[in-house]
Parts: sequence; C-alpha cells; structure tokens
Amino acid sequence: MYYTFVPVLLLRTLVAASAMSLVVACAAEPLAQTELVRNASASTSQRSDSPVVDAQTESTQPSFSQWREQFRVEALAAGISAETFDRAFAGVRPDPAVIEADRSQPEFTRPVWQYLEGAISPQRVRSGQRLLDEHAASLDEIEARYAVDREALVAVWGLESSFGQIMGDKSVIRSLATLAHEGRRPAFAKSQLIAALEILQHGDITVQQMRGSWAGAMGQTQFIPTTYNTHAVDFDGDGRRDIWNSSVDALASAAHYLQASGWKQGQPWGFEVQLPTGFDYALADNEIRKPLADWRRLGLRGLPSGRDEASASLLLPAGHRGPAFLILDNFRAILRYNNSSAYALAIGLLSESFQGRGRVAGSWPRGEQPLSRSERLELQERLLAQGFDAGTPDGIIGANTRRAIRGFQQRLGWPADGHPTQELLGQLRAQP
Repeated sequence: MYYTFVPVLLLRTLVAASAMSLVVACAAEPLAQTELVRNASASTSQRSDSPVVDAQTESTQPSFSQWREQFRVEALAAGISAETFDRAFAGVRPDPAVIEADRSQPEFTRPVWQYLEGAISPQRVRSGQRLLDEHAASLDEIEARYAVDREALVAVWGLESSFGQIMGDKSVIRSLATLAHEGRRPAFAKSQLIAALEILQHGDITVQQMRGSWAGAMGQTQFIPTTYNTHAVDFDGDGRRDIWNSSVDALASAAHYLQASGWKQGQPWGFEVQLPTGFDYALADNEIRKPLADWRRLGLRGLPSGRDEASASLLLPAGHRGPAFLILDNFRAILRYNNSSAYALAIGLLSESFQGRGRVAGSWPRGEQPLSRSERLELQERLLAQGFDAGTPDGIIGANTRRAIRGFQQRLGWPADGHPTQELLGQLRAQP
C-alpha cells in the first residue's frame, strides 16, 4: 500500500493514515502524481501541493557505513535489540535501483479511463469472483469482526498485489536503509525502517522473507511498516501477522485499516450521476460536501431514493466532459488507503463488477491528451504569472492548483471544473 505513518501509537496512526498512499505498489499500475487527491490538512505527509523534501545535501551526507553506525545507535535507543539490528543489516548495501525509482518523475501519465480499463479488466473481475467464493468462510468471519464489505476487500487485494501474485521482490530493510541514507525523504524512511526492525524483532517474518516494493510496501495488501504495526492482524491464529503468505491475515488487516478509516458496511462508495444544463462545475470539489437532498435540489439525476442526509462530494475525474460521480464516506475511507481519486474509483467499480455491476454510463473524453509533467509545471507557472495561487510549481495537480485553474476558467467564462487540459494551457500561453 505505500509511503505512509507516530508520539508513539497516536503519531503512528496519524502518519499511517496520510502517508500510505505514496508507496503503494498497485498491481494495476496507479496513475502518476497528477491524479492524487490532495488533503491540505495532512501537512506532515505527501498530501500538499508542494512535496516535502528533507534530503541531506551531498556535501554533508555521510557514507553509508557511517550512516549505518549512527542509525544503529538510534535504533537501539528506540528499543531495537543489537541482535535484531545486526541480523537485519548483515551484508546490506545501498540499492541504486531504489534511488533511481525514488528520484524518477514520469514525464507522461495515463488518462483515468485507461487506468480504469486495466484495473477492472475481465481477468481481474473473474479472478476476484472466484476468490470471493473460495474464501467465503473466512470473509464471513472478517466481515463479522470488522464490518467491512468483502467485495471491497477483494478489490483492494486485486489492485494492490494482483491477489497476492505481485508483492515486490526487494529487501524491505535494504530499500528503506537506502532511502533513509540518501532518499528524498530520509526522516520518513528512517521511521519506516525502525518500524520494520520492530516487525522483525516481534518475530512475524524473517529478514529474508521481508520483501516488498522499492519504497518498502509489503505483502498482499502492500502495507508499509508503520501501518503494519498499527493495523496488521493475526486472523488465522498461527501466532504471526503474516500478510505475505496468509491471504486471511492480509484481508483481515486491510479490513482493520478500512474500519479505522471510517468504512460503513452495506453502504455504497458512491454512484454515477447526470448533471443538469448550466450546472456550476465549481461545486466539483472534494472539500465541498452536501447532503444528497441538496444535490437533488441542484438538479442532479441518478441519485438513489432515501439516504438524503448522507454527505456527498461531486467528483469529475476527467473534468466536465467526462462522467460525474457523487462520492460518500466509503470512498473517503478508500482514499485513506491510497490517496488517489482514480484508485478509489477503481476499487469502488471493481467491487461492484464482482456482482455484475460497476459499469460507467457516461462517456470519457478519449480524444483529450493529458498534460505531461513539464506541461503541468508550465501550467502552474503561468497561473502564478496571471495572479492565481497554484502553490509552488511541482507538476502535481493538487487542491491549490485546481483552485487556481477554476479561477482562470471563471475569468474565461468556461466551466470551472478545475481540470487541467491542453486547451487551458493554450489559453494561458496566449495571455500577455
């Protein structure tokens, strides 16, 4: 699941809820950073328009062996035994591939409809349906304990690791040590490394078996170490919380995390709606929540009967030219797992696809070419030049940038959906 999570238990819980989304190793190839739904309140995580960078400068950076010795002192002071540390770090050297992955910033991103097509492929749907039947008894028990719907759990399982088939093959200790030594966010990586050592010291897994993504995400549910420590569970009763080899432990751990994130059993994640002519697209903002009754009064069609008091936000994943969705509390719980609107939409639609639903009726703007990273940077710079505060230019389309886009769209008299397009960038280039 991620790059996620505390004074001790509370801090870990808070960090876990916000940072997990950066290091998720999603088997469905998640979208690049432009697709992330940013949460301005998560100031200690990656969810701001300007990423936190706390890397040491090359002039002050110690060698890996020097760093390891200093970190050993810190780890022992944090309660890690010398035996655990020395066993975990035996033969560990920096991994150049991890640094390359950490520093790479893809120039191009996939449009949301292409991502969804891969995430909700017929093969994935069939596999999920088969596994729902195969694990029905365990899922009955997990639902009874955690009150999280089984279809959502299996959807998470499918997207995170292709149902346990793609979990990453890198040493978690080596990856996190590399990132703590010379990554972009060494303090965060160091906190994850301490948590990983705690897992080893607890005896849930051996250092040889502790494998994961380049960023330290682990197991069939791709937990990062701090999230593992706060939410992984031993559901099969063998004495170990084994999210690598026990699908039951992995599914129950995901259920525990979603429960803590506010999941409401038996309730929808959201639903597709149709918007009236002349609709104010500026209302399509994740920070704007209205009761369903209010959305109904605004002319939205396709809302289910009842539940008029439920709080919903309007999501336009491809702008006003694409489908529209009202999203509820369960969608927000999925965002706690991975803070990407495309990911949360994929989980919702995939979970429905297991039951023969999950189809999008609206048309996607397939002729639209997404902005490249350099074009997103240019967009932000030009918005700033026009007096719209898009935050520090970083190529990430977060809440600040979307507000700036809406302001410029309103100046042009366009639908203010906050969606970045080639046409919008062209208009900015034409400004004096």
